Amino acid sequence: MNPTCSRCNRIVYPTEKVNCLDKYWHKGCFSCEVCKMTLSMKNYKGFEKRPYCNAHYPQTRFTIVADTPENLRLQKQSKLQSQVLYKEDFEKNKGKGFSQIADTPELQRMKKTQEQISNIKYHEEFEKKKMGGEAPPQQPSNPSQGIPLPAASSQNYHYEPAPEPVRQAAAAPPPSAGVGLPKRYRAVYDYTAADEDEVSFMDGDVIVEVQQIDEGWMYGRVERTGQQGMLPANYVEAI
Repeated sequence: MNPTCSRCNRIVYPTEKVNCLDKYWHKGCFSCEVCKMTLSMKNYKGFEKRPYCNAHYPQTRFTIVADTPENLRLQKQSKLQSQVLYKEDFEKNKGKGFSQIADTPELQRMKKTQEQISNIKYHEEFEKKKMGGEAPPQQPSNPSQGIPLPAASSQNYHYEPAPEPVRQAAAAPPPSAGVGLPKRYRAVYDYTAADEDEVSFMDGDVIVEVQQIDEGWMYGRVERTGQQGMLPANYVEAI
C-alpha cells in the first residue's frame, strides 16, 4: 500500500516519492516550512522533522538564567567545594614535585670554589676597612726573588694578605737602639699610618736612618717623602 504525503496527505506513488526525516513527501511538497522553496536531498536542513532552507533554518539561542537566591547559594557551595578539593590535592602533592640533586664531584668542586671566592672578598673588604680604605696589593711571599705568580684559576685560588703588624706600646728609640742594624731598608708592601707616631710608605720606598724598637717595629725616615716615624718591621727588607 502506498503511503500518504506528510504535507498534503495524499497518496505518494513510487515515481514521485521522497523519503526523508522519517516521512514520505511528494517531490513538489518537499519544501521549506517558511518560504515554500522546493528542496532536495542536498540542500535541505531538518529541524524537529520538518524541512527548512539554509536561510530560514531556526537558530539555537541560549536562555539567560536569573541569579535567584537558590542559584547564588548553589554557586557559592560549588566554589567552596572546589577550594576544599584544591587544598586536599595541594596537601597530598606537597613536596612531591621537587627532585633531589645528586652531590656529584663537579658540584662539590663548584661549591668549594664559591666558598673560596667569598672568603677572598671578605678578606679584601676587611683589609680595606682596617687600612683606612686602601687594601694592600697581593705580593709574593718573597719579593726579592722577582718570580711572578701564575694567574689563579677558579679551582685553585689562594689569597695571602700582607702580614698583620703586631703593635706594642713603645716610645721613640734612643740613638743607641739601632746599633748593628743596616741603615737602609726597602718597603715590600704598602702601609698606611694608623697613629700619629707612625709613617706611611708605598711598595718600593727606601727607608733610611732605621732604628730597631722591638721585634715587630722600627723607627725610620721615608726617603721619598721625608717623613719619619714608626713602621712595622715585616713590611720592609734590608738593602
